[in-house]
Amino acid sequence: MSVIQRIALVLTIIGAINWGLIGFFQFDLVAAIFGTNTTFTRIIYGLVGIAGLINLGLLFKPNEELERSPEARTTR
Repeated sequence: MSVIQRIALVLTIIGAINWGLIGFFQFDLVAAIFGTNTTFTRIIYGLVGIAGLINLGLLFKPNEELERSPEARTTR
């Protein structure tokens, strides 16, 4: 997994936690920290959205463990 994909995954997790807080407690953590409808808040939301699109590619990426040939195991 590349560095960009890892950063995107972290941003996606942050976005998921924020949506969970909104859904369960009607509390928007990003807006509470950076203000409601500020430029920085909109940038954060935009980055989380872009991160979600980047992570969409992970959904269709083949699993490397399944593609490897089984290793021969020795028994004693």
